[in-house]
Amino acid sequence: MKLMYALWGDGLDERLHGAELRQRLADIGATELQVNVRDAHVAASQMRHTTYDEPIAAILSVRTEGDHASVTDALTPITDEIDGWIVDERTPIVPPPVASGVRTEALANIALLRIPADLTREEWLHRWHDLHTTVAIETQDTFGYVQNTVREPITGGKRVDALVEELFPMAAMTSPHAFYGSGGDDAELQRRVTRMMESVVSFGAHLDLDLIPTSRYVYPLV
Repeated sequence: MKLMYALWGDGLDERLHGAELRQRLADIGATELQVNVRDAHVAASQMRHTTYDEPIAAILSVRTEGDHASVTDALTPITDEIDGWIVDERTPIVPPPVASGVRTEALANIALLRIPADLTREEWLHRWHDLHTTVAIETQDTFGYVQNTVREPITGGKRVDALVEELFPMAAMTSPHAFYGSGGDDAELQRRVTRMMESVVSFGAHLDLDLIPTSRYVYPLV
């Protein structure tokens, strides 16, 4: 089972890397912890958006063979506020492997998506998974792409229907050409941006969106 959590609070870029937290998660059946956190490495990122009063500080992904309540209980004391979800994962582009606790050399963007009122869940998933995925891969310079569809929420808080993980070159923080992989060609950049935005609009991902630039760290717990 894969659980994902949004966390708020100061100092999470240090607290989330603590060995005590990893041990506690391992003791209750977790097998992997992925930390995506806004830290100094991604401070220069120009792409960010929030629908919350305070921007999300971190997204945690926990794979567990135990129950979700015990994981939530383990995480709650280290954060000011927490929202969590059980998700179903699709991986159009598998992120590159990294050693335990080593930062992935990437801008790891995470987007929180919500189904617009004029689309059914089935139609929204079709437009996102079946139609948009190829467009996203062909128009952006991503080398990791994970789609997490919310199966059910496990805390209160604002509704979230999906969490998307995308890895970009670090230069993408400030360079649209690096973000879209357009090789410095302004016409190609415009073509890619236009195609991408048309696809995004088709399933409402431009509305009610949270976009969090993060650094990504993975910790095996077994």
